[in-house]
Amino acid sequence: MSDISDAPAGHRGAAAKRWPKLLAAYREPREWRSTFEIIVTALPFLAFWVTMWLLVEYGYWWAALVLAVPAAGFLVRLFMIQHDCGHDAFFRRRNVNDWVGRIIGVLTFTPYDYWRRTHQLHHATSGNLQLRGIGDITTLTVAEYRAMSRLQRFGYRLYRHPIVMFGIGPAYLFLLQFRLPVGLMREGWRPWLSAMSTNLAIALAALVLIMTIGIGPFLMVQLPIVIIGASMGVWLFYVQHQFETTTWSRPPDWTHAEAALHGSSYYDLPPVLRWMTANIGVHHVHHLCSRIPYYRLPEVLHRHPELKTIGRITVLDSLRLVRLVLWDEANGRLVPFKGWKEIAPA
Repeated sequence: MSDISDAPAGHRGAAAKRWPKLLAAYREPREWRSTFEIIVTALPFLAFWVTMWLLVEYGYWWAALVLAVPAAGFLVRLFMIQHDCGHDAFFRRRNVNDWVGRIIGVLTFTPYDYWRRTHQLHHATSGNLQLRGIGDITTLTVAEYRAMSRLQRFGYRLYRHPIVMFGIGPAYLFLLQFRLPVGLMREGWRPWLSAMSTNLAIALAALVLIMTIGIGPFLMVQLPIVIIGASMGVWLFYVQHQFETTTWSRPPDWTHAEAALHGSSYYDLPPVLRWMTANIGVHHVHHLCSRIPYYRLPEVLHRHPELKTIGRITVLDSLRLVRLVLWDEANGRLVPFKGWKEIAPA
């Protein structure tokens, strides 16, 4: 196949439709590998947690804060395992995926079944301008921003500010918002059961640890890990969809395959970060076929190297994406706040 990253939209859509069937060959999980991935992620996370507690106990709280960064990295990796379980990609049996995901959800402060449903909606509607709002980062079109009042524009600018987007926002999301099934509160008892049972399990685990080591050491270890890990996770999710050449459209122009291939980036990370983030940077392939276990995504790129050229973003590229905040429908691209008044209506 030829490089289709710069092809006209119609040709891109036709080419994108070929990929899901080709990628279906990589869907089968290798259960020994899945089990191994859990072990090499959970044990280091536990070791970092215990080491941080010992450092706090002996007064080296500053060293514990330093170790919170790699500990948060392993927490992110646990979240990626939970993520694959939510796609039925980690084990062959659905109930094994679900229970592994639910257990990990206690560690990641994420109610598995509730999150699984919102993430399914994200995959089903990604890149569709008419179905935004659940499981994604709020992104306004230039026309929508133009129609806002000054106060509303200030609110959107505040929401998209890096301190809020990657600092306050992630902490709020994982520590507070996930305690309720926000967005699915009227979808019956299942989202509530997921959120409340996870809350109960978190509370019981926290109570045991507090009774064992004390509330001060517990908070000094757990909170930095969760807050840093939340920021890492939101950053990854952000760069996977918020890049200049992404694609958004409205039906009937919108298709799932084109939105998956061209609306999701290939975040080309260094090997260590690629391993720590469980290959989630190969996001365009993931959206094309979400049942592929993350440890098989490099295999896809090796056998289909043309996918490496589509939506590719380096670490340096990703640092420049924060300024892209509005969707310009007329030109089909994300743009910064600067100069938005000069953009012609779609």
